[in-house]
Amino acid sequence: MRRIVSRDNPLYRELLGVAGSARERRRRDASLIEGVHLCEAYLQRFGMPRVVAAGESALASSEVCALLDAFAQGGCTPVILTDALFKALSAVEHGVAIACLIDTPRAVLPATLDDDLVYLDRVQDPGNVGTILRTCAAVGVRRVITAPQSAWCWSPKVLRSAMGAHFALDIHESVAWDAVRGRLAPAVSVRAAGAGALTCLYDCVLAGPTAWLFGREGSGLDPALIDDRVQGVSIPQSPAVESLNVGVAAAVCLYEQLRQRRG
Repeated sequence: MRRIVSRDNPLYRELLGVAGSARERRRRDASLIEGVHLCEAYLQRFGMPRVVAAGESALASSEVCALLDAFAQGGCTPVILTDALFKALSAVEHGVAIACLIDTPRAVLPATLDDDLVYLDRVQDPGNVGTILRTCAAVGVRRVITAPQSAWCWSPKVLRSAMGAHFALDIHESVAWDAVRGRLAPAVSVRAAGAGALTCLYDCVLAGPTAWLFGREGSGLDPALIDDRVQGVSIPQSPAVESLNVGVAAAVCLYEQLRQRRG
């Protein structure tokens, strides 16, 4: 194992830059994932990271040592940081001190989209994006596409909120709706969740593949996305509230879809 004790170490400065700067993450096309669960999930799906780093105190954990050994056997030599150095780059207050610097995964958008998908139109809150990713993984919707101006899916806050869901999904970021619409197979229904829609969610037949559209907090979907193919869908609710949080709305819609298919 390699040990780093100085903040001036070039590798540590790279880790610190990726951890703290969205601009640096984009420039290096890299992300920093933290915790045993995320590092294990990345290893299982993608293999070796660029760098695996752990704090000295984490070496007392047999789980961390086993994971570091797995990375070492795969050819990625672990880097051990002092606890102070690891804490400075960590976004997790009370987590296990292990992290991986990874190539940000870039799924290729198929020429034809014939399966379920979720399209997020400028959803900007990282917690909402992470919640929706986690819900998609839970219900078996494997493809998530985000519009430009949406929260970056591989940011630390989204990663924490999604709890490893990233590695069960194909995620495509900053894709305009026109590029998606032109690839949709004829059998795919397009449904947009909106408080003012006339069709109730529970009156929809959700047996076939569906492209779900969920819009920005506050302003909702861009009206330019709505055409004759898009069916607006509303979720029944008390007049005491104007609308649902987009993460909650997505969960209600996707679980109704799952319920119908299981029934």
